[in-house]
Amino acid sequence: MRKHILNILAFFVSSFCFSQNDDSMMIRHIADEILLHSKAYDNLHDLTKNIGERLTASPGFYKAEQWGLRTLQQSGADKAWLQECMVPHWVRGGKDGAVAYISSRKKNLDVIALGNSLGTGSKGIRTNVMEVSSFSDLEKKKDSVRGKIVFYNYKFNPTFVSTFQAYGDAVQYRGSGPSRAAKYGAQAVIIRSITESTDNNPHTGSLRYDTTLPEIPAVAIGLKDADWLDSVLQNSNATISLKTNGHFLPDTIGHNVVGELTGTEYPDQYITVGGHLDSWDPGEGAQDDGAGVVQTIEILRAFKSLGYKPKHTIRFVLFANEENGLRGGTKYADEAKAKNENHIFALETDAGGFTPRGFSFGGTPEQLKKVQNWIPLLYPYGVYQVTNGGGGADVSPLNENMKVAVAEFAPDSQRYFDYHHARNDVFENVNKREWELGTVNMAAFIYLVDRYGL
Repeated sequence: MRKHILNILAFFVSSFCFSQNDDSMMIRHIADEILLHSKAYDNLHDLTKNIGERLTASPGFYKAEQWGLRTLQQSGADKAWLQECMVPHWVRGGKDGAVAYISSRKKNLDVIALGNSLGTGSKGIRTNVMEVSSFSDLEKKKDSVRGKIVFYNYKFNPTFVSTFQAYGDAVQYRGSGPSRAAKYGAQAVIIRSITESTDNNPHTGSLRYDTTLPEIPAVAIGLKDADWLDSVLQNSNATISLKTNGHFLPDTIGHNVVGELTGTEYPDQYITVGGHLDSWDPGEGAQDDGAGVVQTIEILRAFKSLGYKPKHTIRFVLFANEENGLRGGTKYADEAKAKNENHIFALETDAGGFTPRGFSFGGTPEQLKKVQNWIPLLYPYGVYQVTNGGGGADVSPLNENMKVAVAEFAPDSQRYFDYHHARNDVFENVNKREWELGTVNMAAFIYLVDRYGL
């Protein structure tokens, strides 16, 4: 009897080792296909240089929808389609500008209107500027705010090793800073750009107005000009002339772009991988999120080229309107729930095309432990951790509405916010090698979920 049990145990151990070797070989094939034959760099060049910025509901965004549908089809999708959703239509409306006046001197400031902000009107605003270092500082100075432009000079915290922590700490000033200043009578707001970059590029991004308060204009300012303005205000008063043109048009129709490989064993169980197709308008949206969109398409191409037939149906989704509305991700989850679809996992890539480091995972403790057991298979390609966290913005509605396990690819974060929402987010600032290694790890992760489930 004891010998029989030992034989059974030996069988399972040998089967496990074979499985590990089998998976390692498959991931090696995936890596070779992507590193030797990837179409991603050419696809990203096409998306960024021939289409460019893709602000939701802009001409570039609609061109990108058709580009995405065509590229998914050319990459081997069993089927591909446009999933309709209503999207907001915010328009920048022209060039944003600001001039600072100190005594008889003046200086042009490098600024950009925040997304979803309303403009100053054709006459602009000219008034005194008042600096605050934080929301608590605003509260201390609230009686002096009325009629002024509030300058939030809150710095990106360099002590956070993960720059996403620093971003999470500072982004509140972009999101709710305008309304909190409006509460005390501010005419407009300037925020220090949410970055620690060494250039002077201003970084845009969405605000969220409190609709019970005046909706005042808001801009971000480049760091060098922010430091200059801070130094001036230490010793003297300054007046700023501000002109922005942002406004909303009625909501309109946009689309998620979806490609699919049909599962051979569980065609009614879905694995999703995706990035967001829209981008802010000062740059080309290369890192945010052209890199993620094209990684998504490249995973499809690599699987198809290798003749890989997934057990589960895999959907490759280019989400609409992540930047200033999240309507695409919300629509995808709402339709999945309405159709009673069985989604088992969703992976997002929206952190740039940098060197792979790991994944953030949102699921049960048992699921987390299972995927952490796969780290040795990913380690040769740069991934060394899977942390407890969550997925990206576009897949989070699946988790919230349907309890689907989600994850987000987490490359090295140190340079991401040098480019995030700024004019230098261009094709030339994506490193081909780093980006392709990230694609390898995402494809491997999807393969492992498809093979073993969660």
